[in-house]
Amino acid sequence: MKKIILFSAVVALVAISSCKKEYLETAPTDKVAAGDVFTSTTNANTVLNGIYRYMFERTTTTTSNAQGKPGVAGIMLAIDFMGEDLHQGAATWFTSTGEGNYVAPRTDTHASNIWVYRTFYRIIGNANAILDNIDEVPGLAADKNRIKAEALTLRAYAYSYLVQFYGKRYDALAKPNNQLAVPLLLKSTDSQKPRVSVEAVYTQINADLDAAIALNLTTKVSKSHADVWVAKGLKARVALTMGDYATAITYAKQIIDGNAYPLMDAAAYQSGFNNAPSLSEVMWAMMPNLEQGDTFGSFFAQIAYNANTTYQRGTPKRINSALYAQIPATDVRAKMWEPAPTATNFPLPATTFVRQPFMSRKYSVKTVGDPSLGDVPIMRTSEMYLILAEAYAKSAVPQTLLAQQALYTLNFKRNPNYVISTSTGATLINEILTYRRIELWGEGFRYLDLKRLNLPLDRTTANVPNFTAASVANFLQLPAGDVRWEWFIPRSEIDANPNIGPQNP
Repeated sequence: MKKIILFSAVVALVAISSCKKEYLETAPTDKVAAGDVFTSTTNANTVLNGIYRYMFERTTTTTSNAQGKPGVAGIMLAIDFMGEDLHQGAATWFTSTGEGNYVAPRTDTHASNIWVYRTFYRIIGNANAILDNIDEVPGLAADKNRIKAEALTLRAYAYSYLVQFYGKRYDALAKPNNQLAVPLLLKSTDSQKPRVSVEAVYTQINADLDAAIALNLTTKVSKSHADVWVAKGLKARVALTMGDYATAITYAKQIIDGNAYPLMDAAAYQSGFNNAPSLSEVMWAMMPNLEQGDTFGSFFAQIAYNANTTYQRGTPKRINSALYAQIPATDVRAKMWEPAPTATNFPLPATTFVRQPFMSRKYSVKTVGDPSLGDVPIMRTSEMYLILAEAYAKSAVPQTLLAQQALYTLNFKRNPNYVISTSTGATLINEILTYRRIELWGEGFRYLDLKRLNLPLDRTTANVPNFTAASVANFLQLPAGDVRWEWFIPRSEIDANPNIGPQNP
């Protein structure tokens, strides 16, 4: 079946199709053939920009992301609700949509599950179209290499999520990891492929990132685009997930030593996490403008304390009080949440906004011109310090002093009273992981960390009324290694692909 490019003045997306049932394909009226698009680097760049827009885009149609699910930004929110650190005081969004209570991942017909699968494969399909065609496109080699490097990075990024959701966790002590993951589509002509192993997917992710890094893309038009530092950051992130601590150290350290994205100061940290250009350590972000913003369905509409949306006004996002209790009072991160908000210590835009214990002020809207606009951080240098510290501490021969120093550099920036840790072994690792939870709250990491670390989900440690059991339909615990950590392959994909293989247990 002919593959098409979804092409318009503001977005260009490739549809992936199967010849039997067009599950992954969406075809609006403004479509043109791929051969008509890849006639210049300008057009190829439009396809690339389309991917970046799709990462934060939300529509209410079946051709894109589900209502209230703003692309990858929405996935980041959803999986944080699958952890124990970010929650809300009522059974509403992310309960009814099946993430907080683990219904969506374990229901093969659930709209939220289908949305996640489709979102990442659409990114992959567009990246494949670029990589299939870019070498033959007329234009400067430098432009083509830039587009190729970004497409490789985006494909690796998408597969890094799919393999963690739909496959079992990577076990560094059980190589090769032959457990089934997802189909590996590497050409725009690929369709109806079987699932491959977790090991095979990670091998491809690393190959893509190595190729992107080799192209050495050191400049970019804005922080919405990937560059060599983002590729190296993904390399470090993936290596940590695989338990490859030497590689994680290499790439995290290169980013830190390169100092292209230095840690931000306390004032910037309290500015709302909404303006990527003004936040020095933001390496990569989704950056919608006023025309592209989504008043009610955006990331900020669902997490910014002052977002003027019905959902956010009535359901502020909160931190697990047991986690908050571990933040030193002199740490700027303690100011990101308010244990006992009042009109004095937590002013709000209107009386229609409610106040609840431990509510967040980490995110605020970017501009009064839109009630829910903001840049969504995807990668920050602070994550690299945490990767470095964890990898040092977990090395075959633990490099304890280096782990302590990496954690100190980050924490001293956040807390001038922080004293370098004297902890060792498991105690040091737990300290690093605790600060990782605090630093990266709301940025889409906790669920993935629980799975990669083979830790249980335990929501019973938060103090009532800070954690409302009804907000997750009383789903409070999930043992490590339980089959429910592995998502079901969507039924529509199984029906469309006779080669897909067995469903997850």
